[in-house]
Amino acid sequence: MRTLSRRSSFWVAASVAAIALWTSAAPTVTYPLYAAEWDLATATTTAIFAVYPITLVVALAVFGNLSDYVGRRVAILTGLAASLLGVILFAVAPSVEWLFAGRALMGLGVALSLSPATAAVVEFSAPGQAKRAGSVTTAATAVGLVLSMLVGGALIEYAPLPTHLNFVVLSAFIAVVGVFAWFLPRHSPDVAAGRWRPRGIVVPRGIRHFFAIGALSLVSAFALGVIFLSLGADIAQTLIGSDNALVNGSLLAVNAAMIAVAAILLRNVAPVTLVMLGAVTTVVGIGVLLASSLQHSLALFLVAAVITGFGYSMLFSGGLGTVSAAAPAHHRAGTLSAVYLVAYFFQGATALFLGSLATGYDLQFALEIGAVVVTVFSVTALVLGLTLGRGTATATEPAPAA
Repeated sequence: MRTLSRRSSFWVAASVAAIALWTSAAPTVTYPLYAAEWDLATATTTAIFAVYPITLVVALAVFGNLSDYVGRRVAILTGLAASLLGVILFAVAPSVEWLFAGRALMGLGVALSLSPATAAVVEFSAPGQAKRAGSVTTAATAVGLVLSMLVGGALIEYAPLPTHLNFVVLSAFIAVVGVFAWFLPRHSPDVAAGRWRPRGIVVPRGIRHFFAIGALSLVSAFALGVIFLSLGADIAQTLIGSDNALVNGSLLAVNAAMIAVAAILLRNVAPVTLVMLGAVTTVVGIGVLLASSLQHSLALFLVAAVITGFGYSMLFSGGLGTVSAAAPAHHRAGTLSAVYLVAYFFQGATALFLGSLATGYDLQFALEIGAVVVTVFSVTALVLGLTLGRGTATATEPAPAA
């Protein structure tokens, strides 16, 4: 069977990362509709969101190093198949139970596809460009987020079947990317020796400081993501006073677009420097978000979306870049899976925690506590970055695929 060229494989791997985040964020602008249609509490809608990272964490713990043994292609195709099935369940869901099942399949699919896609972006990068893979992955995932918000918002506001058509469209995109992924090279030249078996997540000893910085950076970014992806539509609708799904989706899309813009503009900045800048920017942005909710200001909400988008991008790119550069090639996917596992664990826990606060108290209180959580994670990432020093993480250049 003919396979794709190195350059084409690079872009297909990036597309898989984009689809993973589109799948993750697809229900975001639909949560208020589910709440109205089925009389769901905020705790229930955030629980639907949280099923995704919880399932993903379990799947990463079991299958995190799978692609290091069976190859990126097999793992990616399996993940896309699970994601497709989960999205189809959302497309036809007659009750909330179907959403929980669909969300679990989405988590399994992203667990199986995102880490090997991230590793493949590194391995199929042009010679000498592998250290920029974190920025490319960040930009790709941001594109997926933008599409989820804009396509979802437009279809919900102006098309029929507002709780279904969004997922039909996403299903078609997953199928198209799956066709291209079928023609990826069957194996990476750095496939680990031996047969795969579930053995949990193992972080190579020599890179654990790098791993800690990368993991804390993604934890901070993903905690920020909880606020925008699980509560963002409710914040815009309830606190800011916007009830137009496309407007709310566009506001959230601005946040995602800034993630991509920052990844492109700052692609040559050293990963650890990105972590430190991202931590500071995120703290500032979350402060502006709080001010927007207290003043019911749509303009401030937009400013917060821009600032936090830059902060998220720098934390995500810097965290991935730090770990990707330090990880041995034959354990790269497993190491990246460990980073995602930690980040998604805290994302799921944060979503459940903030959802219970929003239901038991109110949305404003949940947002204030969420801001504290994001600030603590960001400051911790900043301190760890300072202990390593600027630019150190780029010292180890990952070996790209031949």
